[in-house]
Amino acid sequence: MYCGNCFRDNALVTEFRRMGHDALMVPLYLPLTLDEEDQSKGTPIFFGGLNVYLSQKFKLFRKAPNWLRNIFNANIIVRSIGKIAGKTRGKDVGALTLSMIRGEEGNQLKELEELITWIKEGDKPDIICLSNALLIGMSRRLREALSIPVICLLEGEDTFLDSLPSPEREKSWAEIQRRVVDVSLFIAPSRYYSNVMAERVAIPSEQLVQIYNGINLEGYNTSPLPDAPPVLGYFARLCPEKGLDSLIDAYIIVRNSGRVPNLKLAIGGGYQPMDKAFVEEQKNKLQKAKLLDEVKFEVNIDRERKLEFYSQLTVLSVPALYGEAFGLYVVEAMASGVPIVALNDASFPEMVEETGAGLICKKNSKENLANTIEQLLLNPEQLIKHSKAGRTAAANTFNIQKMASSYIKQFTNLV
Repeated sequence: MYCGNCFRDNALVTEFRRMGHDALMVPLYLPLTLDEEDQSKGTPIFFGGLNVYLSQKFKLFRKAPNWLRNIFNANIIVRSIGKIAGKTRGKDVGALTLSMIRGEEGNQLKELEELITWIKEGDKPDIICLSNALLIGMSRRLREALSIPVICLLEGEDTFLDSLPSPEREKSWAEIQRRVVDVSLFIAPSRYYSNVMAERVAIPSEQLVQIYNGINLEGYNTSPLPDAPPVLGYFARLCPEKGLDSLIDAYIIVRNSGRVPNLKLAIGGGYQPMDKAFVEEQKNKLQKAKLLDEVKFEVNIDRERKLEFYSQLTVLSVPALYGEAFGLYVVEAMASGVPIVALNDASFPEMVEETGAGLICKKNSKENLANTIEQLLLNPEQLIKHSKAGRTAAANTFNIQKMASSYIKQFTNLV
């Protein structure tokens, strides 16, 4: 699956190491699936998905010997289970999520102590950085056991937490708020999300900074913005939450208007077994509109093919239906010089409108989305203007070097 947080963390550790810092990346739950060299290679997996689940379901398993846990934690086993299970749905894991957030008070205490023991056996770190607030339950014991600052990154936790069933949803939010004091610093990827999490879990202003995510710009080439025919693109997980069905509806409207008669649609991104029914529904919609042959699907592609995918687009639009803390695909499009059409929601105004990288669709409707896409496609000068602005923003604001340097500055202030 495509996990923006994993891509971010891997790129960050790569850059830390390039800068000469001793950085270690520890995978949790499952082996990482990445499109660049895996910086966690050779590091054991902790909180293996199967062990975490069994510890939650069975009291007896919490006392299971290490040899049994090691078997269940074998890479081949957890990777195979991950492929079968697909993406975790919040509605199915309310109690497990709450238990993990409770940390030393939860059912996964043994996994937490195993991680602490392993860290103590190596060189003592100066900083521990948690990838997201769903891991905040670890912060108290890590801080106590190692006597070092714990930093927590923020990105997209609100959507998952809000999808939990009640009462676990309310209890999880309350537990995160209770554990804010255990974290030395929170880092949010956008002003929008900084404000969201400051309000929802009462993070004090002196404990929260905002640093934009950055990507490795190597290999990105400027799209020629094809117009014979133009290509509308989508690159994210193929699911309703990312608005794929809305984009397809808008595409059909544009084609039926006749003003952009040969417009093609390229759809790429993560695709899992659970997405099959939804994707088939979208293909049937396109077939009914007699446009299926005009649409190309490219799923689960590697980095090289992803770069080629972006370089063939004229416009990108991912009309996500929830509050996107930071859209990785937005920055990837910028790096490729591809103008963006985004909704007037969440982090999109500050990433797209303020940088000049594209247009903001002011009202969330398929008709308005279609009109905004059409407006941009019919204005070559505007396309070039947004393309240049996006490339500049990627180079100056959303690059991995700037992100890593900003992180190091914050880390240094804490040690």
